[in-house]
Amino acid sequence: MNSKTKKFLIFTTIAFVTFVSTTFKVDQRKQVLILQFGEPIRVIKEPGLNFKIPFIQNLIFFDKRILDLSITDQELIANDQKRIIINAFTKYKINDPLIFYKTVRNIYGVSSKLSAVLDSSLRKIIGEFRLNQLLTDNRGDIMTRIKDVVNEEAKIYGIDVVDVRIMRSDLPKENSDSIFARMRAEREKEAREIRAEGAEEADKIRAEADKQRTIILAEAEKESNLTRGLGEAKANKIYANGYNRDAEFAEFYRSMKAYEKSFSNGNTNFIISPEGQFFKHFGKK
Repeated sequence: MNSKTKKFLIFTTIAFVTFVSTTFKVDQRKQVLILQFGEPIRVIKEPGLNFKIPFIQNLIFFDKRILDLSITDQELIANDQKRIIINAFTKYKINDPLIFYKTVRNIYGVSSKLSAVLDSSLRKIIGEFRLNQLLTDNRGDIMTRIKDVVNEEAKIYGIDVVDVRIMRSDLPKENSDSIFARMRAEREKEAREIRAEGAEEADKIRAEADKQRTIILAEAEKESNLTRGLGEAKANKIYANGYNRDAEFAEFYRSMKAYEKSFSNGNTNFIISPEGQFFKHFGKK
């Protein structure tokens, strides 16, 4: 290898190293803060190829996307002194890398600061509402208020709070037990009232049925007596007509019916004079 080739390779290597150390690419999902001797001097938010002074300037990359931060379960007190356990999260994005770097440095620093802001805002806003209001559709408006408060306080860290949401809200165990006991007592009371109303309605129906039964039986008895009376009257009329037509035969017929009825069981004893009217049709031998 001759001297010219060596010089070319050395020059090429130096040029490549210089190019690599002076250029950097910014991804569309990132933003860059340039530090010179540890002091921030410039922010680059647009994607593309950029330049820096090698060995003097260094880069800190920050995410441009929306980031999440959740807090652990917090026991809060509502306006009516009822306790509630809330698990919430917030979404934010870094809008000013320079302020962000000066105040919190990195993601870990902002997590600590923002968690404190979110916790205090939750306690402040939720303390203005009763427990039943926190469990209704109004919760969306309450979350908007909390987001606005958190966003206002978090601006000093160079971030924008996009949203605040409650992932889960529970009552403490002792509160849940007391509410369950109260709900059970209310349901038992409601069941007793329904059973009492049912018994009262059953008594009314039963009384009305007994009334209708009595009326129907009375009408049937009346109709029966009327029919029986008409039948007996008709029978008496027929008998009277027959008696007037042949009195002797009618008397004989009546005697035969009396004998039939008296001797029907086959074990009848009479202690009576044979000369009486009852046996006059038997005759004498």
